[in-house]
Amino acid sequence: MSFVVPLREKYRHYFPTITHIDDSARVQTVSASTNPRFHTLLQAFAKKTGCPILINTSFNLRGEPIVLSPEDAYCCFMRTEIDFLVIGDYVYNKKAQ
Repeated sequence: MSFVVPLREKYRHYFPTITHIDDSARVQTVSASTNPRFHTLLQAFAKKTGCPILINTSFNLRGEPIVLSPEDAYCCFMRTEIDFLVIGDYVYNKKAQ
């Protein structure tokens, strides 16, 4: 579920990439009942980092269409400074490619 909410002042400096110019943020919530796999990932990330937030953004390079297939994702990944790409059960490490 998606919401636009005001971001509390104490959190704005922690999350500058999600803070809009009006100090709001577009928040998407995930529940274990609707998306158990992603919910488990979020819990594991929070346990490891202390931060229960992942940034969700469109996957494309400026001026190019949004990635629509695993092949598009891999090609885009290889032309960016992204370190890892996860597609389903596969994790691609840029250094190993």
